Amino acid sequence: MPRRRVVLWRHGRTEWNDSRRFQGQTDVALDDVGRAQAARAAEQLATLKPQLIVASDLARATETAAALARLAGVEVRPSTALRETHGGTWEGQFADDLKTDPQYVAWLAGEDVPAGGSETRSQVGDRAAVAVRAAAAALDSGGVAVVASHGGTIRSVIGRMLDLPVDHWRVFGGLANCCWSVLEEGRTGWRLVEHNAGSLPQVVLGDDR
Repeated sequence: MPRRRVVLWRHGRTEWNDSRRFQGQTDVALDDVGRAQAARAAEQLATLKPQLIVASDLARATETAAALARLAGVEVRPSTALRETHGGTWEGQFADDLKTDPQYVAWLAGEDVPAGGSETRSQVGDRAAVAVRAAAAALDSGGVAVVASHGGTIRSVIGRMLDLPVDHWRVFGGLANCCWSVLEEGRTGWRLVEHNAGSLPQVVLGDDR
């Protein structure tokens, strides 16, 4: 029987990615490089003929998803549950400056601590996995859903949907801008069949680097 698949697609580059500022849920748009990345990736993902496209409602994700929607003829469904980790007091700060904060160092090491005093990885995984499971449940047999979201959120979704302990989620490397991972439904649950596709030789730029 054909199996349902979920493509977890990170948004294109923003100026804050490039300058290494913590974005979190600050609504930063794609830069010119990010828009070009989205257009290129959309051409590849359109060949999967997605039945459903869901996106974080933050501009960088919805704009990325729109590039695919235009080619696939599928409307983008926005979801607040797919937003990036809320970074509290860290949002807008430069990564080099944050490295003097012990809480940030612990967060970078994969500990399940509140980012900037706000949201933990497990909380992100809980909320975002609900949206991803709902998208998967709406698919026909063999259908594909593309979920445009954020690096930290995608990693948390993968960990949660594979039922891994939070302290193991760090084994999944960060996603490069506009690259994706693929979950496929098996007989006993979800499995990861592809991770960070299309990333080489891109450098990973994100809040958790």
